[in-house]
Amino acid sequence: MADVEVFPLAQVAVPHSRPAPADVVAGKPTLGTAPITTLGDTGVEVGLWEMTTGAVRDVEVDEVFVVLEGAATISVEGAAPIAIKAGDLVRLTAGTATVWEVTAPLRKLYVA
Repeated sequence: MADVEVFPLAQVAVPHSRPAPADVVAGKPTLGTAPITTLGDTGVEVGLWEMTTGAVRDVEVDEVFVVLEGAATISVEGAAPIAIKAGDLVRLTAGTATVWEVTAPLRKLYVA
């Protein structure tokens, strides 16, 4: 590995697929992940994640991400929904059950 690496994020293609039917709450969303690199031997992954419009259930891992494009609402049972949009930095805690309602196709850069 070089001392400095550049990853042109706009050129990274993220392959999409349909989530499991049991995870779909609304619409016909597709989603995908494109791992880009890891941080040394820590096992920490950096990558891109995308989702088209619709709503899905998920159980989170420890993650920090920046929304690059799009908009969504993240709901957690017992808490007010959180609206996110391009430019937002978000922290998720492992084991949190969420529902993602994407209103504009979402692209995020994650560290997990």
